[in-house]
Amino acid sequence: MKPQPQKFEPIETEPAYQTVSRTIEQKIVSGEIKIGEPLPSEMALAERLGVHRSTVREAIRALEQNGLVARRRGQKRLHATLPGTAELSKRFSTAMILHEITFFELWETMLCLETAAAKAAAEHVTEDELERIAENLEKTRKALADNLSLVEFDIEFHELVMAAAKNRALTLAREPISQLFMPAFYSVISRLNAGERLLAAHEHIYNALVANDATTARDWMERHVVDFRRGYELANLDIHQPVDRPAQKTADGGR
Repeated sequence: MKPQPQKFEPIETEPAYQTVSRTIEQKIVSGEIKIGEPLPSEMALAERLGVHRSTVREAIRALEQNGLVARRRGQKRLHATLPGTAELSKRFSTAMILHEITFFELWETMLCLETAAAKAAAEHVTEDELERIAENLEKTRKALADNLSLVEFDIEFHELVMAAAKNRALTLAREPISQLFMPAFYSVISRLNAGERLLAAHEHIYNALVANDATTARDWMERHVVDFRRGYELANLDIHQPVDRPAQKTADGGR
């Protein structure tokens, strides 16, 4: 029997600019290039890496899009930077949409993140932060008949609690999910009269923060997020449907 020829798969090679981009990224992540430190010029990078200057320029564009390098105002020199929340959030929220993550999966994750944030906030909140949360509650009371403002103040409340938790990992994990999760509240509040329940939950959470009562803050946040799910289903919205990027609201508050 004649032996079968061995099969070899084609070798895949990545574009040179991606290799350059990854090399520079690794040096930033490892700390070899520190945050705020200037990078060598494009010409110097091209010479050191043995590539064309155009390849370096393309790699730099990719790094800029990922928030790892930037030019300071009025300067041409590139510096290593910390990626901003906006850059990270956009990439992760886009990935969740493409992976067809369901709203239920988002809700389960938000339940974990929001309760953890409330607990930590009760342990670390400052007087200034309590004052800002109190101001948010007052604005919410005055906006109970204004659905659009009510949604904005609800989002602000959760952001204030998250900030008071003083946990950057929680903040970074929550942001891309909240971009998809929180705007959905508008669909609920537009169909149900849920403003009073929302305000009551926020007040209980605030009182627990004032008392530095981590257990009560966590428990009331859990009730609040669970209540949101009930409202979502009562509004006849399918919680098991994949999420989509929220449409821009029209002038009259429609979607």
